[in-house]
Amino acid sequence: MNDHQLLRYSRHILLDEIGIEGQEKILAAHALVIGAGGLGSPAALYLASAGIGAITLVDNDEVDLTNLQRQILHTTDRVGQPKVLSGKRTLQQINPEVRIAALAERVEGERLDALVCSATVVLDCSDNFITRHAINAACVAHKVPLVSGAAIRFDGQVSVFDPRGEDTPCYACLFPPQQEYEEIQCSTMGVFAPLVGIIGAMQAAEALKLVAGIGKALAGRLLMLDARSMEWTSIGIPRNPECPVCHQPHSS
Repeated sequence: MNDHQLLRYSRHILLDEIGIEGQEKILAAHALVIGAGGLGSPAALYLASAGIGAITLVDNDEVDLTNLQRQILHTTDRVGQPKVLSGKRTLQQINPEVRIAALAERVEGERLDALVCSATVVLDCSDNFITRHAINAACVAHKVPLVSGAAIRFDGQVSVFDPRGEDTPCYACLFPPQQEYEEIQCSTMGVFAPLVGIIGAMQAAEALKLVAGIGKALAGRLLMLDARSMEWTSIGIPRNPECPVCHQPHSS
């Protein structure tokens, strides 16, 4: 790190758990953030401000006036612009040292595999089960840790799925892909603006802990927040031995 970086990240470096070594790990890391909306906004903002080396921001949507109630990457004058370009502009203003790749596309298949494979950590800030399951499958295949968040109305949840651990569950252990789940969109149900900030910031915190190698990750635990009462609930997530995604049959 140069003198400028030592000053910029001094409040991290003062933390015994991070120090210079941990900050250097953050500077060398590459975060793949899928979704530049309510969750991706605060997550990407904190990753950039913390000095993560590179962010690949993926979203195929454009900024809409209804987004501005909660999606803090974007501004009123950017309505109609691709979210990833708006997001890149904001992130570069916060920290011009971070390398930002803005992908205005819906990634899947080999393209998703390639992006996940190149990442140190993946943040799922999407809003539908199909995308979440595809991201999870790619993370399991390439053994890349996944930080997953969701928020609707006044209810939020966050967890970490780390396929590098032998006994840790994946997203499909919690939500089996063969089951049908009702897709609830904030466009019809609404969402409390600060809720996505809380969950997205927690996703950034878990991602930074993972890349710096500090603390205890949320792997194997699901945190759920009821923002009406501001009460957190933590539940354990067991690994499903029959999971179609992360189950590895023993060879005889």
